[in-house]
Amino acid sequence: MDFSESTIRKDCPHCDPNSFALKFPLKETSNFWVVCDVHPLTRGHILIIPKKHLSCIGEYPEDVFNEFVELNDLFSNFIKKTYGSVSSFEHGKIGQTVFHSHVQMFPYIGSPETIVPESNSFLTAVHNLNDLKTIFQKDGAYLFFSIGNDKWIVDIKIGKPRFFRDRFAVALHNPRRGNWKEMHSDTVTMEEANREIHELTANWKKYSNKSI
Repeated sequence: MDFSESTIRKDCPHCDPNSFALKFPLKETSNFWVVCDVHPLTRGHILIIPKKHLSCIGEYPEDVFNEFVELNDLFSNFIKKTYGSVSSFEHGKIGQTVFHSHVQMFPYIGSPETIVPESNSFLTAVHNLNDLKTIFQKDGAYLFFSIGNDKWIVDIKIGKPRFFRDRFAVALHNPRRGNWKEMHSDTVTMEEANREIHELTANWKKYSNKSI
């Protein structure tokens, strides 16, 4: 892939390979970085980030999308086997605080109504990740999350900054971790987070070595 000025933005922390956001790498491919979240919601929190400046999964070209699906499956299995459960979310151009696609994946199990308690009418089940491309082409935005193998989009009318991050933080009993900017200034919380990150890095190394 040719990472020209049109696909890389110097002011984007997810475009810059030397950014703090990419400080703890787990895996690099031709199109993606997979990293530990620097401000984890919980143990085992990772980000899958395209190298190209793309807004969300729905905007991925076919080759990038296909590679993402493989990484999504790989790290879903890793988190589930290592931590016992897996969930994910992506702000598809709604509620982003960094305007570069970053799919968040971490251990969590619970009902979708815990994350979106307003009404079932705000939730629509999706069958697979490819549906996000169709939804994005139609609506230009979406809010996506998964719990285990089940996937949903949320009515974007209720979207706001950190929509999923705040809600999952509460569901994970770590509400202080919802706002990553405030978390970054909390020395005690960041010390705890760094221990979780080092644990995650070690767990991935063990898992990936077994998979070879």
